[in-house]
Amino acid sequence: MRYEEMGKMTGKTLMLLPGTCCDWQTNFGKVIPRLSEKYHLICVNYDGFDGSDVIFPDMLTVTGKIERYITEHHGGRLDGAIGSSLGSSFVGQLVQRKNVHIDHAIFGSPDLDQSGTIPARLQSKLVVPLLTSFTGSQKKRDKTRDKLKSFFLMDDETADRFMECFSRFSPESIRNEYYTDLITHLENDIHVEHTRAHFIYANKMGKKYLKRYKKYFRDPDIREFDMQHEQWVFGEEKYREPVLKVIDEFMNMPV
Repeated sequence: MRYEEMGKMTGKTLMLLPGTCCDWQTNFGKVIPRLSEKYHLICVNYDGFDGSDVIFPDMLTVTGKIERYITEHHGGRLDGAIGSSLGSSFVGQLVQRKNVHIDHAIFGSPDLDQSGTIPARLQSKLVVPLLTSFTGSQKKRDKTRDKLKSFFLMDDETADRFMECFSRFSPESIRNEYYTDLITHLENDIHVEHTRAHFIYANKMGKKYLKRYKKYFRDPDIREFDMQHEQWVFGEEKYREPVLKVIDEFMNMPV
């Protein structure tokens, strides 16, 4: 695990938790300059995605390591934590387990998929080879780049950095991360006193995700945006700026 703290060191603390097979540099690279102006950022790279030889073990082991870091370096409390996609699963676990306290738990257009062990194993066997094979030839890379640019509205540089993650990191780490995310469940109706759950809802994902947010958290603060999953971190400025304004609003709400 690697942590890097930056930004306005006298500002409110905001932890950044990246999504599937991403480091924070790739996942949050477009938004860090803006966030650094206002917040004391704590950027996290998980085991297996931090440049070390350590393999990603499972979601709960990594959650425990994040909790220890928050306890040892920030007195067990953060003003905010934001997860992108799978990173939101970590935010949910940090709130649910109550070993540390987060004032503002921010979920960045997550899917929050959950399943039993057998379906999760089947999905992993199907999906992970696809994720790790698309960089195998220049033709595949070009085709994937075009898809990423079309779906997320990524520029070429961002698309190339995103694809690089799937060839740079161990397939075993990717598989463990993908599989254990599916089998690490959130409870229904999570409510922690003095913690507010905020959701960035990308409505092009579909209403079933909106239902999940309301199922897992009591009275969540949900803000709807006309965009695709993670388009605010990877896409064009027109998606990024409205979400960043809402994050500022979240972080300044009373708890």
